[in-house]
Amino acid sequence: MTAGRRGGEGGLRDDLRVEVAPDVVFREVAGEAVLLDLATQRYYSLDETGTRMWALLAEHGTLAAAAERLLAEYEVAPEVVERDLRDLVERLAAEGLVRLVPARS
Repeated sequence: MTAGRRGGEGGLRDDLRVEVAPDVVFREVAGEAVLLDLATQRYYSLDETGTRMWALLAEHGTLAAAAERLLAEYEVAPEVVERDLRDLVERLAAEGLVRLVPARS
C-alpha cells in the first residue's frame, strides 16, 4: 500500500481513495484534531495543518483532490504539499486509522 506517485508523471495518485477506518472517531478542538481508534483505545492528535489535510481527505477522498485544495489555500510548492500529504496518509495508514482503496468510477 502506497500513496506514491503514479507512473513517472510526478503527481499524487488519483486512482486511490483515502477512507477513514470504521472504528476511528474524529473531533476538532481549538483548530487541532483528536483521533480516537475505538478498536485499540489509542488516541492521536494532528496539528492545524494535519487537521486541514484530514478534513480535505475526508471531504474529497483522493490525494490529488486534497493536494489541489491545499495548494489553493497555502503558499507552498506543489512538491512540499504532495510530500507532506503522502507522509501523513502513510503514517495514518500504518496506524490503521485510514486505508487506501481503489477510487470509485
